[in-house]
Amino acid sequence: MVADPIRRGNTGDNTPAIIHYELKAGDKLVLHVAPKGFGSENMSALKMLKPSDGVEGVKKAIIDTVSQAGANPCPPIVVGVGIGGSMEKAALLAKKALMRPIDQSHPDPYYKELEEELLRSINQLGIGPAGLGGRTTALGVNIETYPTHIAGLPVAVNISCHVTRHRSAEI
Repeated sequence: MVADPIRRGNTGDNTPAIIHYELKAGDKLVLHVAPKGFGSENMSALKMLKPSDGVEGVKKAIIDTVSQAGANPCPPIVVGVGIGGSMEKAALLAKKALMRPIDQSHPDPYYKELEEELLRSINQLGIGPAGLGGRTTALGVNIETYPTHIAGLPVAVNISCHVTRHRSAEI
C-alpha cells in the first residue's frame, strides 16, 4: 500500500486494508477475505450504459473489457460482473461476484445462461493462458445484480487472475 495515491510512498505495513461490510440480522459474523493483486484489478472497468443498450450492450461491455485487457491480468482469468445499483454498487457487486466459486452458477436461470454465454464468448477471443493464445482465456464468469434506477444500466467488470483466492469463515 502507498500512503498517497499520487505522491506514492510505501506505508511500510501494507495498511490500511480495504474493507466492505453488510449488516444482517442474526448472531453470527461471516468474514470473507480475498487477497487480490492489482495487475488484474487494473484491467477492471465500469460502464454506465443507457437502458436502451440492453443485454447486448452489457455483453459488449464485458467482452470488450476482457479483450482490451488481453494478457495483462495473467489469464486464465475469472470475471466478476456487477449489473445494476449505482456506479459504486455495480463495482462492489463485481467484486462480490468473484467470491462465488466458479462451479456455482447464478441461481436465476436467465443469468446462469448469460454467464455461460459470456464464458464461451470470452474463450473464443483466443487470448489463452498467459496471453499465448488458446481456448481458455477465462475459467468462469460470475454475475451479481441489484435493482437500479429506471434511467441507468451500470455494468462493472472486475477481473481476477488465475490465482483467484478467497476464503470465508463464520464466527
